[in-house]
Amino acid sequence: MTLITFDEHHQVFHLSNKTISYIIGLERAAYLSHLYFGKAIKKYHNSRQYPLIDRSFSPNPAGLPLKTRDFSLDVIPQEMPSHGHGDFRNPAVQIKQVNGSSITDFVYDSYEIIAGKPALKGLPATYVESDSEAETLVITLVDHLLDLTLKLSYTIFADRQVIVRNSFLENKGQESVIIEKIASASLDLVSQDLELISLAGRHNKEREIERQTVQRGTRIIDSKRGSSSHQANPFIALVSPKTDEFTGTAIGLALVYSGNHEMLVERDQFEQTRVMAGINPFGFEWELAPSQSFQSPEALLVFSDQGLNGMSQTFHDVLQKRLARGKFKHADRPILINNWEATYFDFNTDKIKAIVDGAADLGIELFVLDDGWFGKREDDTSGLGDWFENRDKLSGGLAGISDYVHGKNMSFGLWFEPEMVNADSDLYRTHPDYALQIPNRSISTSRDQYVLDFSRKDIRETIIARMRHILDTVNIDYIKWDMNRSLTEVYSSTLGSANQGEVFHRYVLGLYEMLETLTTEYDHILWEGCSGGGGRFDPGFLYYMPQSWTSDNTDAVERLDIQYGTSLLYPISSMGSHVSVVPNHQTHRVTGLDIRGDVAMSGVFGYELNVQDMTVADKVTVSEQVAFYKQHRQLLQYGKFYRLVSPFETSHAAWLFVNPDKSQAIAFYFRKFAESAGPLHTIKFAGLDPEKVYQVNGEASYGGDELMHVGIYLDPFMVGDYQSRKFVIDEVKN
Repeated sequence: MTLITFDEHHQVFHLSNKTISYIIGLERAAYLSHLYFGKAIKKYHNSRQYPLIDRSFSPNPAGLPLKTRDFSLDVIPQEMPSHGHGDFRNPAVQIKQVNGSSITDFVYDSYEIIAGKPALKGLPATYVESDSEAETLVITLVDHLLDLTLKLSYTIFADRQVIVRNSFLENKGQESVIIEKIASASLDLVSQDLELISLAGRHNKEREIERQTVQRGTRIIDSKRGSSSHQANPFIALVSPKTDEFTGTAIGLALVYSGNHEMLVERDQFEQTRVMAGINPFGFEWELAPSQSFQSPEALLVFSDQGLNGMSQTFHDVLQKRLARGKFKHADRPILINNWEATYFDFNTDKIKAIVDGAADLGIELFVLDDGWFGKREDDTSGLGDWFENRDKLSGGLAGISDYVHGKNMSFGLWFEPEMVNADSDLYRTHPDYALQIPNRSISTSRDQYVLDFSRKDIRETIIARMRHILDTVNIDYIKWDMNRSLTEVYSSTLGSANQGEVFHRYVLGLYEMLETLTTEYDHILWEGCSGGGGRFDPGFLYYMPQSWTSDNTDAVERLDIQYGTSLLYPISSMGSHVSVVPNHQTHRVTGLDIRGDVAMSGVFGYELNVQDMTVADKVTVSEQVAFYKQHRQLLQYGKFYRLVSPFETSHAAWLFVNPDKSQAIAFYFRKFAESAGPLHTIKFAGLDPEKVYQVNGEASYGGDELMHVGIYLDPFMVGDYQSRKFVIDEVKN
């Protein structure tokens, strides 16, 4: 199947499969213009050729015929705009030269069409399993004065509604240049009414859905914290004003990167909208010497004409099947219990064994020993960096705990925070220079810890060696990789003064190199990402670790918002979700075990509590939850996910999982607050086969069309706040 064509006559590139088209034009045989991204068209006949019109105060580039005023870079939609030749909008690329100028003029040189999708060296990226499933267009632009080559890559899959983009810059000149900005993707959309959706948040309240009208000016969604952050996920969507979960158009843009990012939306004076994504230019400068190159991270562009659910389902499919890797990307994820909220730092061998005993009796499959097992770690002020087991706490050591857990037919997991160090640690006392710090300035603390300079290979190798010792001597099945602060005093002693703008990105590249090493060497281990919960929940990390801890906030009511927002981009199989004790440790709210279980089952399921403190009745409920999840685990972790009712718009929430042949579905309904003499509510399902007949919860039977279009009443006899209901929907076999 041919996915990419070039029309020589109209000078147009057309990337198309059965569902989407992405069209790029050549203006004046020099400048790349963005023509279209949307629903597939069979053949493009030049319908979107930009009208030639004289716009006041919009300059005309040199080299055009004398007195021609009807062409300006200030107005045409572009693919990779630079600054200084008449386009006054935000640039996608800025290069500082020896003479102090940051003006470039990248013009078209050539193109190449490649079967499959090339890998990105040193960066996480989507991949193909055979060259037949995708094609890649590489367009080469050249700045002839500087002898710089900019290669723009566009990959289209045969059966997915996504375009994958990246930028690659080569210095073929004789002098070094400084990259001040290089976007991974940029495109300009024609005048139309649009709304911007982003995932804003904070620690313990990550990825809230924020929606606003796109107006003239610039809106930037970014992180300057050194990680993708709790505050601003590297994702945005541009949608038509009436787009909802099931109808309307949406363009989703996600960056496969775990560091400082910038997602930029600008509406110009003619109501055209520029959207781009890439490394945040704030605090970024990269020296590119002659013969050197720079690879940008990858960006994913998704189009949907079936609302936000359609956009999300494409993202889920791509991230789950063509970004996540390894044996666990499709495997059943175990039900775990973590001792953190049960004990915090106050534990010993007997306490841990008691939790393991209780968990094993309930059918839980994985025990995770959290923070506090190493060094002199009695609280969060000491010990980080000293990755040696504390035998004063664990009399038989980690191997003894691991053996005990495995003896209960459970798997054993362990917590690490490899990127951090406490001042009160042997590592810091021996190597104070290992921490990020600026000469002659004090170092900020956060959670009483410093950040190790992972831009330095010697530091990474030191930590890897200490982790290897543990991983090679203890039978470990799961690792939770945590990161509990943002980066400050970002300066590296191994780089010169002119290269300090590289530290943020070199830190991320160093981290990726370390993750690649460890997850490849120990590919039998299930790795889970964490950063104070969801502070580094991004596509980049998903490449190395198939799941992440969604939030430190385990309150079921708060988790409705967090998990609903997270699902806008991320698959359910990537979302760690646990039941914890009440009153909840973050909100002090008291909720029933049923709603806590139903919310947690809508992710990778687990518990964070001490089962020894539970009542007999609660233990029975947990056993039932565990059994239900095991029975339906494949559907809940990998089924097609539909959001039905938004907790951001109502005091209710609902979502649904459907298996591939539509023979089974499971829906969850949640009510936050009861109403006095309130209205009766119905629930309409989605994704079923309208020709099939289904039984709901083993009782009444309905047609698939009836369940989707008519719906059923919710239980009118639900009592009180914080209620939930499950609906198991099974096809009735004739």
